[in-house]
Amino acid sequence: MKDQRKTDIKVGFTVIAAILLLIWILGWAKNFSLNSNRTKVTVKFQNVAGLEVGDNVTVNGVRKGFVDDIMMKNEFVMVKVSLDPDTDLRNNAVFSVMMLDLMGGKKVEILPGNAEEKLDINQVQTGSFSADVPSVMVMIGKLENELPQMLKQVNVSLVSLNEYLGDKNLQRDVKTAASNLVAISDQLKNVINENRNQIKLLTSNSVQLTTEAKDFFAKNKESLHTTIVDVSALVKKTDSFISKLDALVVETKDQKNSAGKLLYDDKLFSDLKETLQTVKELIKILTEQLKNEGVNVDLF
Repeated sequence: MKDQRKTDIKVGFTVIAAILLLIWILGWAKNFSLNSNRTKVTVKFQNVAGLEVGDNVTVNGVRKGFVDDIMMKNEFVMVKVSLDPDTDLRNNAVFSVMMLDLMGGKKVEILPGNAEEKLDINQVQTGSFSADVPSVMVMIGKLENELPQMLKQVNVSLVSLNEYLGDKNLQRDVKTAASNLVAISDQLKNVINENRNQIKLLTSNSVQLTTEAKDFFAKNKESLHTTIVDVSALVKKTDSFISKLDALVVETKDQKNSAGKLLYDDKLFSDLKETLQTVKELIKILTEQLKNEGVNVDLF
């Protein structure tokens, strides 16, 4: 009886241990955790390519959490990840969905960043999708219909290029151009050799002229400075004279001086016109009297 009881106790402990082990394995596989201090971050993606709840979240390749929830919002997929409390993410952290292995599994990979400011986990982060093997195969499938046409166009281009390069006239023209280039190079070389002394003399003269000009400016620096100052003063005086002359013209036009009053006074012009008319009539009378009996002067 006692042995039977011991056996039942051992069996009970074994079953309990097996159940606890099973629970631990399931919790590890499904990322169950009793820790309430885990960091929650929400990331939006345009495409998650089959990512599921419970998939791994790695930081620099090290497993640090799991996908806690996935939901659709407008044209984006909102993924909530749960991270270990010791995960240190910075403000420039990068989130991406990538292939876990060749079997097609997915994971969220995080590059923690190196900015001074920590990541604001209350803000929705933006992630990207890294193309995997299925995506590449889909892309190749889309190009399947276009690939023959592209190859055909490449073939046509190669044929045209071969025909162009195989043209006898083109080959002859290319050879002629190359021969002319060689001839021109030889002629240029001969010209340089023949005029080497003149080129050297020209260079020496240029250097000497530059030196003399430098010495001239150095010796006459003060004189040139005085001349420039005098010219500047003359220009200022000329500007002042022109300004005064403009002011005089304006005053004359506005009849603010004697010349303006004489030139622009309508009454004075009218009086001068009448005076000239009177003088003209007087001269006419005197001329007639001189032709007839002379000038008659009545004093009384």
